[in-house]
Amino acid sequence: MAAEALARLGRFGPLFEEVGSLVILTARTLASALRPPYPYGEELVDQILFVLGLCWLPLLISTFALNLGAPGLQAAGPLQVFGSLDRLGGFFVLTAIRWIGPIVTAVVVGGVARTPLTADLGARMIREELDALQVLGVDPIKNLVVPRFLSLVLVTALLDVVAIVFGLLAGIVAELLYHQSLGGFFATLFSQASATDVWASVTMCGIFGAIIAVVCCYKGMTASGGAAGVGRAVNQAVVISFLGVFAFNYVFTAILLATNPELQTIR
Repeated sequence: MAAEALARLGRFGPLFEEVGSLVILTARTLASALRPPYPYGEELVDQILFVLGLCWLPLLISTFALNLGAPGLQAAGPLQVFGSLDRLGGFFVLTAIRWIGPIVTAVVVGGVARTPLTADLGARMIREELDALQVLGVDPIKNLVVPRFLSLVLVTALLDVVAIVFGLLAGIVAELLYHQSLGGFFATLFSQASATDVWASVTMCGIFGAIIAVVCCYKGMTASGGAAGVGRAVNQAVVISFLGVFAFNYVFTAILLATNPELQTIR
């Protein structure tokens, strides 16, 4: 029985190895980001502008459309039947700030920015540029991974604020489509929302960006097998980063609600 159990665990050996490598890369990235010197300032700015240029329009369209459709028009219908359409503002605290804003931001940033990031590092790995940098005494972690890591963390947190604003704007549009005044919407919105909702949403999105960056950099730097290997690395980065984001979302939300039970109170 013991031998059979060990044989079954052995099948998960590559998974454990990959998780361990991701943890090691995360630790090395954080250490390199905190330890001087900091030669990646120009690269960091370029990466921030690159990710913003790719993601801002898809984020605005996705956030507005999703919030207007599901929690906006579909929730406003039942609320109007019960004469509680003014509660739509409080409902948008749960959707735009706690749920749709962070998730849409992670999906858009992960889907749009992750592909070129992984492909760029993968192509460098295939052309042996990373090995050449190490031979020259240049640390690829500090000069390539750290700026991409920091840029995704900063941009994802920033875009979450934009997603929250456009999500709430979609709620306002839904209220106007039902010919309601905005007094009740804002009254329930501000009575239900708190500073904890906002900082938790932004913090969670920043960590989403860190997860996406680490997975993409790892997959890019371990790509092999030519152009086909780079394509496989991109596909694997998509799956693994989304799994990591959704798993962390569950853990973070559970901890947040357990440590702040007042967030579950309907006011």
